[in-house]
Amino acid sequence: MVLLSFDTEEFDVPREHGVDYDTLKEGMAVSIYGTNKILDVLKSEHVRATFFCTANFAQHAPEVMARIQQEGHEVAAHGCDHWHPKPEDVSNSKRILEELTGRKICGYRQPRMFPVSDEEIERQGYLYNSSLNPAFIPGRYMHLTESRTPFMRGGILQIPASVTPWFRFPLFWLAMHNLPMWLYKGWCKWAYRHDGQFVTYFHPWEFYPLGEHPELRMPFIIKNHAGKGMEERLGELIRMFKAEGAEFVTYTTFTERWKSKNHD
Repeated sequence: MVLLSFDTEEFDVPREHGVDYDTLKEGMAVSIYGTNKILDVLKSEHVRATFFCTANFAQHAPEVMARIQQEGHEVAAHGCDHWHPKPEDVSNSKRILEELTGRKICGYRQPRMFPVSDEEIERQGYLYNSSLNPAFIPGRYMHLTESRTPFMRGGILQIPASVTPWFRFPLFWLAMHNLPMWLYKGWCKWAYRHDGQFVTYFHPWEFYPLGEHPELRMPFIIKNHAGKGMEERLGELIRMFKAEGAEFVTYTTFTERWKSKNHD
């Protein structure tokens, strides 16, 4: 199974590079644009995905949220304010998203994949947590002792992002921006065949033409292939997995199947 996901948040990356940037005006416009581009690709390829949405995004983009649901995708929680995550966001984001969507929110991902309380996630009634990138990257993603594949912690299924077997190269958004596509697809296929599933994530702002906006001060590794290039690469990745005979499922569907299989 292939689990595509998108961290659907107000675009705040310019702030990390010293730009005075209004995330709830300018940033939302970028993310709305990018989310619609992603939805266009998914619709064209007839696959489903999971959108981890901040409460900020959901409250400021009702038409996009409606489209996500109408086209059969899952909405999951991604905190409230992406720039200032707080412990209470685990509960508040779930409550806000459920009020806005009218559906049960089953999954959580912490902004920037920072650590989050599994006890609180379980207490709030989530089924899964996808806040782990078990990669070999000194700093934020240095998780060599964590499982590369899904595992239970308490009553919550942990769904890590896919990394390569052996040397744990991360196969998330930055890799698709910067690796030659033949190499990226080859490593994704390797992980999929080795693990039996493939889990990855992107952001709407990657599908915005960042290279045309020097005022945002985006590093090359972020703006490389941003916009149309990422639309094309996402479509190419999906078609590669289709050729493998892979099934594209939401995270909740995967969680239900995993628990059924492993708890029998």
